[in-house]
Amino acid sequence: MDESNIVAILFGSFLVLLLIGAPVTVALGVSALASFIVLEENPIKLVQIAFTSVGSFPLMALPSFILAGALMEAAGISKRLVNVAESFAGPFTGGIAASAVLACLFFGAISGSGPATTAAVGMLMIPAMVKRGYSKDYASAITASSGGLGIIIPPSIPMVIFGISAIGLAVPDEAIEKFGEFQSVSITKLFVAGVIPGMVMSLSLLLLNYIRCKKAGYLGSADGWDFAQIKQALRKGVWSILAPLVILGGIYSGFFTPTESAIVAIFYTLFIGAFIHRELSWSQVFRTLETTTWLSGRVLLILFTATVFGRLLVENQIPAIVAESMLSLTDNLYLIWILIIAFLLFVGMFMETLAAIMILTPVLLPITYSLGIDPIHFGVVMICCLSIGFSTPPLGENLFVASGIANISLESVTVKAIPFALVSALAVFTIAFFPSITLFLPSFLGY
Repeated sequence: MDESNIVAILFGSFLVLLLIGAPVTVALGVSALASFIVLEENPIKLVQIAFTSVGSFPLMALPSFILAGALMEAAGISKRLVNVAESFAGPFTGGIAASAVLACLFFGAISGSGPATTAAVGMLMIPAMVKRGYSKDYASAITASSGGLGIIIPPSIPMVIFGISAIGLAVPDEAIEKFGEFQSVSITKLFVAGVIPGMVMSLSLLLLNYIRCKKAGYLGSADGWDFAQIKQALRKGVWSILAPLVILGGIYSGFFTPTESAIVAIFYTLFIGAFIHRELSWSQVFRTLETTTWLSGRVLLILFTATVFGRLLVENQIPAIVAESMLSLTDNLYLIWILIIAFLLFVGMFMETLAAIMILTPVLLPITYSLGIDPIHFGVVMICCLSIGFSTPPLGENLFVASGIANISLESVTVKAIPFALVSALAVFTIAFFPSITLFLPSFLGY
């Protein structure tokens, strides 16, 4: 059977199942199984590929980081980080909203999850902004839009998944001849490379926030900075501030791997929550374990089926066909970047981030590699694009979380969030067109 028929069966059944409301995992698994049956291959191969997909050492970081993020919220670390950010708001126009962006940036370095970041920061910052005179829809929109930073700033669960998706990936022979043998993507290098792009994304949100707050009259405190409050927040939050520094400092210095850093984060949090803050009880620990089990199981189910789906694409040379089609339109690198980013932004509106990474990495990474784009650079751009999907309809998980916290309609939050999505998209184009933004820090640190 030719490739076009396999593509029709694979994507046709996948889209039909999504349209009738099937979960992404079911849609991926059933469409892959249907393709195996049509190809007259033994369906047991599906199980073997799925089992192999969870056999990589870096994947151990996934449940560990989820548990670390849940423990930090239960131990009061996330609350203290938000309080530190809020204390610096002062007389700046839109200062407390800017604090929400910075709080998401800090918490993103712990949780690695967009919705988790939105929930943790939103529970504290949205009521605080409303108390200062901000409208509920704007307070919810800035928090939801900033929550996506959680998957760009390391440690990032999507970065771990991208690194795993690139393992053993086949690339066109002509690309190997031109650029050399493709190497597996280093998750540590991805973590390091995500720092400056994350700052660029957050800066774009801060600039737009200032402009919109000035226009709306959301001014800062007339009394200026309360240095006593800042000192008190720093004193109470010193151990919380050290958490991301310990985790990221250990990774960047090479003292431990990303997987090992997740274990360090868990023990650090347990110690701080039990002996310093004294807010972590046994019942909370068990609840965090339940949360970790549920989230990890959900992610692994997507990983199982998406791996099989991606393997079918590679084996039937779909990436090469897509690359040939794209290059037949243009060989201009900037135009190809525009096509890829527009496609990823569109996909992010409708598909869960981890599923999108697992499905699209085998298709798009060989294309970009054949064009001479560094895999690390592409991975960061891809994750930046998909981070915007957290705050764009119809899927927009962060929008649902923020609107639920503020108890307002989803539509009102969405309207206020769209300008932030547009300025974030401009930031992604900047990151894509200037590779040094992504690659400078890994090169500087010798990765």
